[in-house]
Amino acid sequence: MTSPDSKAPEIHPTLTTHPLLGVAGVLLGAMIATCTGRLMSVGLVDIRGALHLGVDEASWINTSFNASMMFIGPFSVYLGGLLGPRRVLLACACIFTAVSFLIPFCHSLGAVITMLVLAGLSAGTFYPLTLSFVLRNLPMRFVLLGIAMYATDIIFTTDMAQAWESFFIEHLSWHWIFWNGTVLTPLMIVLIYFGIPWQPLPKPQPGHPAPSWRGFLYASLGAAILYVALDQGQRLDWFHSSLIIGMTASGVLLIVAAFVRHFLLPNPLLHHRFLMRRNTLLLALVLISFRFVMLGTVVNIPNFLASVRGFLPLQEAPVLIWVALPQFVLGIAAMSLMRRIDPRLILTAGFGLVGMACLLDARVTAVWAGPNFGIAQAVMAVGLALAFNSMVGSIVLEVLDTGALTRPADVLTFAGFFQIVRLFGGELGGVFMGHFIAVREEFHSNMLGLNVQLGTLLTDHRLFGLGHAFAPHSTGPTAVGRAAAVLALQVRQQAFTLAISDSFILVAACCVACLVVVSFMSRVPTQYRQVVAAPLEAK
Repeated sequence: MTSPDSKAPEIHPTLTTHPLLGVAGVLLGAMIATCTGRLMSVGLVDIRGALHLGVDEASWINTSFNASMMFIGPFSVYLGGLLGPRRVLLACACIFTAVSFLIPFCHSLGAVITMLVLAGLSAGTFYPLTLSFVLRNLPMRFVLLGIAMYATDIIFTTDMAQAWESFFIEHLSWHWIFWNGTVLTPLMIVLIYFGIPWQPLPKPQPGHPAPSWRGFLYASLGAAILYVALDQGQRLDWFHSSLIIGMTASGVLLIVAAFVRHFLLPNPLLHHRFLMRRNTLLLALVLISFRFVMLGTVVNIPNFLASVRGFLPLQEAPVLIWVALPQFVLGIAAMSLMRRIDPRLILTAGFGLVGMACLLDARVTAVWAGPNFGIAQAVMAVGLALAFNSMVGSIVLEVLDTGALTRPADVLTFAGFFQIVRLFGGELGGVFMGHFIAVREEFHSNMLGLNVQLGTLLTDHRLFGLGHAFAPHSTGPTAVGRAAAVLALQVRQQAFTLAISDSFILVAACCVACLVVVSFMSRVPTQYRQVVAAPLEAK
């Protein structure tokens, strides 16, 4: 048994002499991982059609990729501490490039799933190791720039994926959903090669045990299995499925085993104590809330435009671009504010604006189109930029305040922890939102149906008007049947519109709850005005 004070392999941070190249490389990696996941999500119908897959079979495409990213999240702490971020990023980027190129040539579901698992395992390292590079190898005066570009990168990519996927389908082919990564990742490799300094392999200190991979394997495998259970739960009717029950029990058992092993045989690469700080736990809740409120833009609006207005993905894209494009300017503005203002205040303003935007969207009616969301999307763009930049900035300040920079493994632990929270938070939010909209649509459909009954004056008058419109093109009974079908469609559209309106109110309520969480966060002694004033060589 090792002591709780066992030391990790010693790694001396080396400041990069090409900070902009390093920042560009790791941020490009985060963008590629985000973009690939979003492209597969919005382009699932096109992938399914090209591969001739059914709905149930195709549901495993996104699950396999995202569950693999979940698996590698905790395990990247071990890999990064053992080999160093540079080696891991370069190797995984090469694997991802090759796999992304080969996926479109696979014609069986098994081959596609295998390739997607490899893609997820390689791309999943891009997120945690980004924060590690920014904090360990970047001069402090560039840290705020790294935060701003990372936040801009994630929001921009998430909202632009719809436009990119539409362009690929309209002008190229579905292959570019994957080949997009094949083209961009080699550039990432070049930037990382020249931007992240080479370091010798870390060596365990004399008299201390070598790091163990078993605890990381238990935690990673448990988290991945639980993610699969969440992702497939709605389709398989949750705990009415023996598969969901088995995966949930297995995932929980593996995570418990990882915790037990850590406390009995502490791993020198992992210190859990600084993750138990109040601000760290509250920031995890803020990150989960942020992942949920983003659904207001990337899920609710596209669902409304497609289901109620009949928009194609190419027609939906301009609405999301209104949020994506301003992020470059807004990210720099948020960075400037963090130099002077406590990030908690910026976080409060950001979630407040997002809540206001959702309340504006909650006025949605069945006749709304893209331009009707314009004002709300402009407010949403500002709110998301302020919220995400200040959230990431608060996480980085917490890392500095804990003294984690003195141990590289602590930075990796922080990054791995928030990677797990990010993925689980997004999945929980997506599952809950889908269930909420379905339940509210059923409720509104029933309530509307109570007032749409044959024999009532308003219903008969509406059917008569619709039948009269169809009469020149149909016989009597046929016109009546078509009128009834149109009336039923209008009821469903109105019920779905009301459900979408309720979902925006739910997101606004989440923003209010998040503001309460932020109010309990304590002030970090070191603010960014002290951080950016640090000498170039100080870390």
